[in-house]
Amino acid sequence: MGFYTEHIQPILIERGMKNKAIRQHRPLVAPQATGRVLEVGFGTGMNLPYYSANIDHFFGLEPSGKLLDKAEEIIQNTVFPVDIINSGAEDIPLETNSIDTIVTTWTLCSIPPIESALQEMRRVLKPGGRLLFLEHGQAPDEKIARLQRRMTPAFKILAGCSLDRQISPLIATAGFRFLELEETYFDGPKFLSFHYCGQATPL
Repeated sequence: MGFYTEHIQPILIERGMKNKAIRQHRPLVAPQATGRVLEVGFGTGMNLPYYSANIDHFFGLEPSGKLLDKAEEIIQNTVFPVDIINSGAEDIPLETNSIDTIVTTWTLCSIPPIESALQEMRRVLKPGGRLLFLEHGQAPDEKIARLQRRMTPAFKILAGCSLDRQISPLIATAGFRFLELEETYFDGPKFLSFHYCGQATPL
């Protein structure tokens, strides 16, 4: 990785994940996780305070060592066992059918090989396991979608983020069935605020 990707981009990502619009929606997903839990895109551990005690073991998957360095203190205050995996989602080093719940929040926009990453998530989930997600992506309004497509190259460079991913079709194509799905705008600029929120289970 280059200097910008390794040292500057993680700082921008961390600051972006602390904004007010994201903070108010962060509690929507993590409290639903149970059993053996894998969070993909663990970052600095911002979701950890929102998980319940109904977790047997927690795995945080994060490729950026820079972000993980900032998560040590919050990890020490958890009431359940935590293992950190410094790896990308395209090759998850966990056994097949070993996870009850996978959590992703504002992560699927930034994984370059998104199709293989979702296949890996499906592989490690147990039959009947759940993928809980809260992700921004391509809006249904064509005017906004065109703007997102134009802005995505710059956002990929600045923050590693694709604004124009259609999250629910990607999840479905990877072999998941939706248990819940809400697609709506949150507060904020429309090119950033269209969100996909719900849960899915492997077919």
